[in-house]
Amino acid sequence: MDLAPRTTLDHTWTEAAACAGLPPEAVFARRPAQAAPALAACARCPVVRLCEETVAPADNWFDGVCAGLLWHNGRPVALDRGRRRRTAAA
Repeated sequence: MDLAPRTTLDHTWTEAAACAGLPPEAVFARRPAQAAPALAACARCPVVRLCEETVAPADNWFDGVCAGLLWHNGRPVALDRGRRRRTAAA
């Protein structure tokens, strides 16, 4: 039995994350357009809840994508999904 204290967190779950391999610009984006690939990855991610628990975006000043949401300063950003902008011709 190993009784040595753990000094580092176990991040092996990140290898199973759907966003693994995405560029940091997508995962840590501050705008919805740049975050789109990471948001799409969250929708099919097998470790999305573990990610949310580990990152705890609401408990810090997190900027980026976590648990299917885009965060800015630790607050979820409202995304206009499914809404279409009206054009001047409409």
